[in-house]
Amino acid sequence: MNPSFPSEPGTPVVSTRRRRPSLIWLVPTVAAVIGLSMLMHAWLSSGPVITIDFMTAAGLEAGKTPVKYKDVTVGMVSAIDLSPDGSRVVATVQLDQSAASLDRVDSRFWVVRPRIGLGGVSGIDTLLSGAYIAVDKGNANASGKRFLGLETPPTVTHGSQGRSFVLRARDLGSIDIGSPVYFRRIQVGQVASYRLAEDGRQVDLQVFINAPYDRFVTSATRFWNASGVDVSLGADGLKLNTQSLATVMAGGIAFATLVHGGAEVRAVSGAVYDLAKDEKEAMASTDGPAQFFQLVFAHSLRGLVVGAPVEFFGQSIGEVASVRLDYAPGKQKFVTAVGINVYPSRLGSVLEKLPKSAGDTERRTAQFLAGMVAHGLRAQARSGNLLTGQLYISLDFLPRSPPANFDVDARPLVLPTVNGDLDQIQEQIASIVGKLDKLPLESIGQHVDASLKDLDEVLRQLHGQVLPEATQSLKQVRSALGAAQGLVDPQAPLQQNIGQTLEQVQRAARSIREFLDMLKRHPESLLRGLPKSSAPSVAAPTDDTHPSQISRTVP
Repeated sequence: MNPSFPSEPGTPVVSTRRRRPSLIWLVPTVAAVIGLSMLMHAWLSSGPVITIDFMTAAGLEAGKTPVKYKDVTVGMVSAIDLSPDGSRVVATVQLDQSAASLDRVDSRFWVVRPRIGLGGVSGIDTLLSGAYIAVDKGNANASGKRFLGLETPPTVTHGSQGRSFVLRARDLGSIDIGSPVYFRRIQVGQVASYRLAEDGRQVDLQVFINAPYDRFVTSATRFWNASGVDVSLGADGLKLNTQSLATVMAGGIAFATLVHGGAEVRAVSGAVYDLAKDEKEAMASTDGPAQFFQLVFAHSLRGLVVGAPVEFFGQSIGEVASVRLDYAPGKQKFVTAVGINVYPSRLGSVLEKLPKSAGDTERRTAQFLAGMVAHGLRAQARSGNLLTGQLYISLDFLPRSPPANFDVDARPLVLPTVNGDLDQIQEQIASIVGKLDKLPLESIGQHVDASLKDLDEVLRQLHGQVLPEATQSLKQVRSALGAAQGLVDPQAPLQQNIGQTLEQVQRAARSIREFLDMLKRHPESLLRGLPKSSAPSVAAPTDDTHPSQISRTVP
């Protein structure tokens, strides 16, 4: 028997040790989770990416320049690049998810930075905080990715309450975007934009009137240019008128509504109005159709410009439409042709009193003017301002003017003219100068020179001979007057002697008068002597007798 051998050891049981992850990996895992969550949050919170083209990148910086809407940061400039042609700067903006609605195709973007202009100062707060891009959200439904940035802030933003109107002006003047619009000297709006009309004959301005003032714009509203200072010198003195200091610096527009008693219709947004040059022109009544007339002056009219008034009997009835140089082949001389527009409606109720005639308007006008010309109606260029030399056309009756022909069939009608007042003054001055030129001024001058020489000789003699003698005579006269004054002095001896002599003469005369009275009463006393009964009388004192002079009368 085979010894039994122990059985072969079995396969040892190998127990493997289970490895556990180290806790050290927990840190990067958590970090990765946090980072992933942040990425997810950033991806979920980010909005659309848009690009904005600006002229320059002044004030813009990638990663630092925010984008604000209503002063709330809604995005950030992520990159700034040049456009392919290098003419512009392209700013890439990452908007927030909450600002996704700002990418409307009509949204507007502009850079807010400090600005100083005639309309005021803006963006001062950006001196400390830095420039930022502002957004004006559009109203369109479609979204856009590329926008053209504004160089200046928009005057009117989307959502502003009010209405816009269009004003048609002859020229822009000093009006600019942002110029104020006044109603009764209260700013109620501003100029939003302007552009040249398609035909180039006028400028269209878009003004925005804020609510609730826009309700004052009606079909009877008139707009006028209120820029600068209106200075007028009239019979009531010097007048200076302006809407505000801002209109003097930055221009402005004002409007008012005509009061005519009729129904006023509230104007719709976008209504078109004419912009008058001043308030007087704006508030004037409607002129109606104009009639054109031709005037031919035989002399130059420096100072007469288009727009100068045409007056009839001192009333403005039209304006000068054209002033041009012309040539008259018949007279072989240059003349000045002036076209005027006359508005018959400005005559008012006078039109109803004028004689009526048959035919069309031009025919009736020609027949009427033919009679007026026969009565001396003439056109004359008169001076409206002696300082500036401006002229105006005056239609007036001049009975002493020479007869003139008037062709009723001519078109346009040509009114006869006469020289103006300044021309007449010049002619009178020329006539006076001509007469002075005919005077023998040389001979007169010689005579005057000879006379002056004689006069000089006379004066020399008078100064050398006559004056000394006259001085001596005056001294003698003065001495004689002094002596005479001594004689007539009440204290002088001569005066006292004369007084005593006169007193003695007076007493003698009184004695003689008493003696004669005694003889009249007693004539026999000459033969018989004085009767005894006749007592010697005492002379009664008279008013002019001094008491010391009373004495008895002795026959």
